[in-house]
Amino acid sequence: MYKFIWQQDDWPALRWDTDLLLKPLGECRLLQGKLISKVAALGFNLEHQAQAEILVEETIKTSAIEGEQLDVQSVRSSVARRLGLPSSGLPFDRRVDDLVSVLVDATQHHDLPLSPDRLWGWQAALFPTGYSGMHKIKVGGWRDTIEPMRVMSGPVGREKVHFEAPSSVRLDVEMQQYLSWWEQSNGNVEGIIRAAIGHLWFVTIHPFEDGNGRIARVLTDMALAQDDRQRVRYFTLSAEIMSEREDYYSILEKTQKGSCDVTEWLVWFLGCFARAIKRSDSLLDAVFTKAAFWRAHAQDKLTERQKKVINRLLDAGPDGFEGGLTTQKFASMTHCSRVTAYRELDQLSELGILKRNGQGRAVKYQLVPAI
Repeated sequence: MYKFIWQQDDWPALRWDTDLLLKPLGECRLLQGKLISKVAALGFNLEHQAQAEILVEETIKTSAIEGEQLDVQSVRSSVARRLGLPSSGLPFDRRVDDLVSVLVDATQHHDLPLSPDRLWGWQAALFPTGYSGMHKIKVGGWRDTIEPMRVMSGPVGREKVHFEAPSSVRLDVEMQQYLSWWEQSNGNVEGIIRAAIGHLWFVTIHPFEDGNGRIARVLTDMALAQDDRQRVRYFTLSAEIMSEREDYYSILEKTQKGSCDVTEWLVWFLGCFARAIKRSDSLLDAVFTKAAFWRAHAQDKLTERQKKVINRLLDAGPDGFEGGLTTQKFASMTHCSRVTAYRELDQLSELGILKRNGQGRAVKYQLVPAI
């Protein structure tokens, strides 16, 4: 019968083989340096737009990992508000806004102490109603249930236990050890390695009834911000973890059923980190594309309705606007009449901003890329 990692005699003294980490860690640092240089070349305005795009992606994907789909426009609204960018006309969702506030707090205030109160506040913000789905949960404090906290799958009666967390009676001691390590390791343990250890350790303790995965990813971002001294992130680990979700859960399960040697987890994390930075290139390219478009059309006199729809098309990307843009969709998005929508779409076609395809009711409009 295997022991979980927290049941090992030497827990929580995690260890690793430094020699096996030198090459992947070197690649991460090289990619990180290139990314910072690329962002520095953007200029202040584009840098803010890049920050917003990354934060939107992080918010959406950290929830998607837990099986929750957020409304993209609500996320954009909250990100814009939190970063001081224009947000008029965008929907507002309190639950989404609370999640964004947690992500922003962890990075922009990474130099503030990590305390139980701060962690409790983050978790309470994720569940403002005190419910996870239809189930009432404890918020603003460590879990205190008598029953074991288990991650399971399979039909009732034949469940497979992937992981079992330490008993709730141990949580005060476990979290005291974790928070002491968090403070003492800052600046004394290699920064990316520290972020990986902090993530694994936290999800292993599993101190909350719900929200542990999201808080662990928030802590990862906070640790990385402490490492590179950047209050904003220009890549998103959550997006990469989402794309590798099966591998992520597999390596977590293997590590948590193993010894306190976590080298294999660290190798995987470093690979994920490197791939996350490479993925950020496409998000930054989207910022360049959007900026180039508005530079090309800076002299065009457009209504606020037209600007709103064009930004929606730019945000969606070449193939992201499902079903294409129609007169009815324009009217719905801008709350105007079909006559007004037709007139404004026709004007955008004449300006060369949109290309009209089809005839009659089948007409759809496509954004013409800036040259």
